[in-house]
Amino acid sequence: MPNYFLDNKDILFHFNNLDLKEIVRMAEDNYEESKKYNYAPVNYEDAMESYRKVLEMVGDIAGNFISERATDVDLEEAQFRDGKVHYAKGTQENLKQLSLADLSGMIIPRKYGGLNIPFTIYMVAVEMISRADASLMNIFGLQDIGDTIKKFGNEEQREKYLPGFCTGEYTGAMALTEPDAGSDLQAVKLQAYQNEKGQWFLRGVKRFITNGNGEVLLVLARSEPGTKDGRGLSMFVCRNDKTVKVRRIEHKLGIHGSPTCELQFSDTPAELVGSRKFGLIKYVLDLMFRARMGVSAQALGISQAAYEEAYKYAREREQFGKPIFNIPVVTNMLLDMRVMLESNRSLFYATAKSVDIKEKLEEEIERLKNAGQPVSELNARLKQATKIANFLTPLTKYITSECANKMTYDSLQIHGGTGYMREFKVERLARDARITNIYEGTSQLQIVASSGGVINDILSDYFDEKENREYKGGLVRLLNFVKEIRTIFKDCLKYVIEKKDPTFQDIASKDLVELYGYIYVGFLLLEEAGIEPRKVFIANRYIITSLANARKNAESIKSELFSDIMHQEEILN
Repeated sequence: MPNYFLDNKDILFHFNNLDLKEIVRMAEDNYEESKKYNYAPVNYEDAMESYRKVLEMVGDIAGNFISERATDVDLEEAQFRDGKVHYAKGTQENLKQLSLADLSGMIIPRKYGGLNIPFTIYMVAVEMISRADASLMNIFGLQDIGDTIKKFGNEEQREKYLPGFCTGEYTGAMALTEPDAGSDLQAVKLQAYQNEKGQWFLRGVKRFITNGNGEVLLVLARSEPGTKDGRGLSMFVCRNDKTVKVRRIEHKLGIHGSPTCELQFSDTPAELVGSRKFGLIKYVLDLMFRARMGVSAQALGISQAAYEEAYKYAREREQFGKPIFNIPVVTNMLLDMRVMLESNRSLFYATAKSVDIKEKLEEEIERLKNAGQPVSELNARLKQATKIANFLTPLTKYITSECANKMTYDSLQIHGGTGYMREFKVERLARDARITNIYEGTSQLQIVASSGGVINDILSDYFDEKENREYKGGLVRLLNFVKEIRTIFKDCLKYVIEKKDPTFQDIASKDLVELYGYIYVGFLLLEEAGIEPRKVFIANRYIITSLANARKNAESIKSELFSDIMHQEEILN
């Protein structure tokens, strides 16, 4: 009986080596929660043991039930009949099973019926569910809607909506995108207006809304008449009642179990979340950072599934009198997949922890303010933590989603012609992976979002610290390779800055972001190799490959290749 937590030695490695002491302490209010709830942890060890049990439960459900239903969910798809969205039968069973296991409100406070689990642990669960059925993540992962209401809504709204998320009565959706406002959310036109009593109503259309049939909708709307930019937008929460019409659902390449809806709001009663004019510049940005982490977890889960399928098939499939696993070019592909998978997981959980620290510092500051205690020191920490989390999040989505596409491609290639057939799981994985580097911001937009941090060398102090650590044995050689990559990066950055050409800087940003990623992940893997001997191989292959790629990135930046883009019209027209 597979358990996607217990049978994944790399997830177990990360769980066993996570240092969440500060995060858990803040989440548990210095363990004061245990005085209110007899099932809350009394110390860090108790908390981690509790998290382990929860993840074992998720791993069991994902491996033995969700995964078994995934093919049928993909074939049946979410259906649109009689003006209503109907989940596939397997999706309905999955949601019911997760709800009965009290997993629908993992990140919501106990006060409202949730488990109060840190974001990093929640991401482990999301990765495992994505490995089983990537489309289910798009519903299960929308617990973040409840988290946004918790953060920015008032107490009345929290009490009204959050318990329903925890029981599984509600699923949610974030209604942001419109026909004429995709990634450019400043162009949102859906109107929010008030009547003479001050009640808010919504009028307009939203498109490409994941799980738009959810019972609770967070809607970005234009609350300030006459405005045309992000400062005129506010966030609203509403129920999906008879004034909200699903006009259609999209017929998609993949993630068939997840309905993507077009919604018509016809004078829908709504409630303002937080303050007016902060909808995009504060609340949606926060929600989208978490959503990007959810997609990164989804990409990682798909990658794990693709690797497992490729490895299993290569072991079983015989050609020329031997398993194709023993053909060196196939073995090399599997090794590359394994290194890509584990290096991505290292990046992902380091980023998840950075998000956790940022969010827990925000909560701690709010608690101390309410108690009349000083917060200046924590505010300084929060400022830096926010910069790092906001940089690592788009970097992680870019890398994990691009790699998910590469890994499913390679997995299908290892399967040969059979992989192209519906009978094999890898065909579905390849289709599901394709959306991950598109939604919640394309890869190109993730590069744009990451480039500012790279240009400012945001992790410089961190890199200095890692360079000055003591490494043993063969790790010294790998450290020198990472230092060489860093030297290449600094040289390229200097070259780009001295050009004093914003267009050239934008063009070079992809190569610069990738260079920076090699350095950061290289240091993460060096640290892991010092803990676990098995990780030495992963670090060695990743860092050596990255050094070769870094030289290519540098050549790309310094060559005349980019000059072609300056003449794009005459070339492309």
